[in-house]
Amino acid sequence: MKKTLALLAIALGAILTLPIEPATTQTGQRSRRSRQEQPTVPNAKKLGLDDQLWGKNGQAADRQALIKSIDYSLSYLKTPHAIASYKQYPVPGITHERVVRSLQRFRELVETSNSPEELQAATIQEFDFYQAIGRDGKGGVLYTGYYEPVYRASINRTEEYRYPLYQIPPDFNSWAKPHPSRAQIEGKDGLLGEASPLKGLELVWLRDRFEAFLVQIQGSARLQLTDGSTMSVGFAGGTDYPFTSVGRELAKDGKLPLEGMSLQVMTKYFQKHPEDLSEYIPRNNRFVFFYNTQGAPTQGVIKVPVTPERSIATDRTLMPPGALALVHTRLPYLNGNGKIEQRLVSRYVLDQDTGSAIKGPGRVDYYFGTGKRAGDRAGTTGGIGQLYYLVLKE
Repeated sequence: MKKTLALLAIALGAILTLPIEPATTQTGQRSRRSRQEQPTVPNAKKLGLDDQLWGKNGQAADRQALIKSIDYSLSYLKTPHAIASYKQYPVPGITHERVVRSLQRFRELVETSNSPEELQAATIQEFDFYQAIGRDGKGGVLYTGYYEPVYRASINRTEEYRYPLYQIPPDFNSWAKPHPSRAQIEGKDGLLGEASPLKGLELVWLRDRFEAFLVQIQGSARLQLTDGSTMSVGFAGGTDYPFTSVGRELAKDGKLPLEGMSLQVMTKYFQKHPEDLSEYIPRNNRFVFFYNTQGAPTQGVIKVPVTPERSIATDRTLMPPGALALVHTRLPYLNGNGKIEQRLVSRYVLDQDTGSAIKGPGRVDYYFGTGKRAGDRAGTTGGIGQLYYLVLKE
C-alpha cells in the first residue's frame, strides 16, 4: 500500500496529514479511493532488492546487524517515552502497537528468508508502505551521510592541542535567548580560551580546528588520547540556532563549486587556506556540547545505539521514531580499486536518530559507521532518492 506523509503548513505551525493517492481505473481515469479500498503495492522492480543482507559487490553480509538494529528499536519502544510519543503521533494508522508488531514480524522474516527475493516478496505481501512526500511533494528525498570520526586529542591543553570540545553548562536551560553566537563562545579563531563563557567546561582538546568543528557536525567522535587511552564523546545539547552549511557558504562566495562538494574537498581547501577557517566556521552559529560516553556505542536521539548502514536520522517532529523504513537511493561504495562509486540500492533501516540540519519530510541522514572509510563515504553522499515506512497490513 502506498500512502503519503505530507507536511501541511498552516497559520499556527505545521502538522502531518495522510492524503490517499487517487487510484487509476481500468479506463485510465483518475478516481478518488476510499480508505477501505485496496491501493496498489510499490513496484518491486523499481524498489530493487536489499541484497547486502546476503552480501554482494564485495560487501559483507549484515543480516545480524539489521536484526540487532531491530532489537534496539524494540527496546526503545518498550519505554514510557516511546509510548507517549506515539500517542501524539498524528498519522492515522501508525500506532505504537502496530509499529511493535511490524518490527517483530519483520525480524522473523529476516531470520527465515533464504534470499533477498524471498524477503522482498514477503514484505510486499504483508506490509503497507507509507512514502515520505519528500522535498518536492513528489517523493524526492535528499540523502546525506554521517559517521563517527576518529581523531587524536588530549585531556590537557598544550601548544599542539588547543581547540576544546565543551561540556554542556549546568545552567544551559536557563540561558537567555538568543543564545550566544559561535564567535562569542569560542572566538572567530576558536581560541577565545580564558574569555569564553564556557571556561572550565573543556572536556578534551583537539589539535586541528576543522576536526573539532567536524565533531560538532557529526555529534560524536572516538578520540585517541595522547596518554594511549581512548575517549568517546556524544551529543549533550546545542545552542538554539539553525545549521549553516560551510560547504554552501564556500560555494556562495565562489571559493569552491557547489557541484562535487564533499568533506574531502572542504578538508583539502582548508588545508591550503587555513586562514579561511576563521571566516567560515563562525558562520555556523549552532554550537554543540558533549559528554564522555565512557566507551558506549554511538547513540541516536532515541537513546539506543545506531548501527552502520542500518540506522537513519530524520526530522523527529515528523517521522515515526524507531520504525522500520526502506531507503532507495544512490550510496557510495569502495570498488576493487579503492575508488568510490555510487550505486543505486534499497536498504531496510531503522529510524533512530535526528540532526539539526535534518528538517522536513525531504531529508534523511544515513549512518555509515566509525573511522576514515566511513567518513569518506559519508562525505560524498548527497543524492535524491525515496523513503518508505513499513507497517503490517491491518
